[in-house]
Amino acid sequence: MKGLMVQGTASSVGKSLVCTAICRLLANEGKHVAPFKSQNMSSLSTQTEEGLEISISQALQARAARTPYVAEMNPILLKPSGNMESDIIILGKKLSKMNGIHYRERFFEEGQKLIENSLKSLSTSYDYLILEGAGSPVEVNLTDRELVNMRIADLVDVPVLLVANIEYGGVFASIVGTLALLPEAHRARVKGIIINKFRGDVSLFQDGINFIESHTGIDVIGVIPYFPNELEEEDGEAKSGGNASDEQIEDWANHFKKHVKWEMIISILNGVKN
Repeated sequence: MKGLMVQGTASSVGKSLVCTAICRLLANEGKHVAPFKSQNMSSLSTQTEEGLEISISQALQARAARTPYVAEMNPILLKPSGNMESDIIILGKKLSKMNGIHYRERFFEEGQKLIENSLKSLSTSYDYLILEGAGSPVEVNLTDRELVNMRIADLVDVPVLLVANIEYGGVFASIVGTLALLPEAHRARVKGIIINKFRGDVSLFQDGINFIESHTGIDVIGVIPYFPNELEEEDGEAKSGGNASDEQIEDWANHFKKHVKWEMIISILNGVKN
């Protein structure tokens, strides 16, 4: 399978929208591409044509890819329901309600099989898969049973792009710290760094790019200026992603492409070594 995974240094750095842009740009090049997020925790969802429930983020990404969205694109959806519990939605159908401890204890092995089967199903129908992680890949208290970041990248053996949000500061520590906490095998999967939501003159950030590349040995393949939009982001932070127009998707994708090394992303996607 050809594909890549977009992970982040934290939640709300823009992973969902980076995946959306990549899906649209590949679709514009005539590629048959699908999004995938193994497990999404979000209160925002929509229904497929078959009446199955998936997160709005993956539905938006499928629209960007110009393909119908199906439950396999988001096989596990956790919808917070209060009192530290979530509705567990499996392939679009509610299974049960659990708290986090019970979910981790009872669903790990079953979840892995479900994710693997969903990926196999998608890989038979699409040329490329764009996978989205969740939160950070170095939540060290959770990595032994995580179902959404490096374990999934290992499962399908895909490279990773790491996204960081510079808007609130701390971007250097978040990038260097994330990579430092990754085991070497997982760190080697990270083939490019994208800095999102930059405000100001990007030309003044070259010293910052040089610092990141010298300290990590990984290319900064994009610095994305802040782009106000109404597209859906993870965990319900955006306003109207479910109603985003095709024009909005296209505008965001063009903005993204203008500020990244797109040919390098294509090379990473196709497994071409630098």
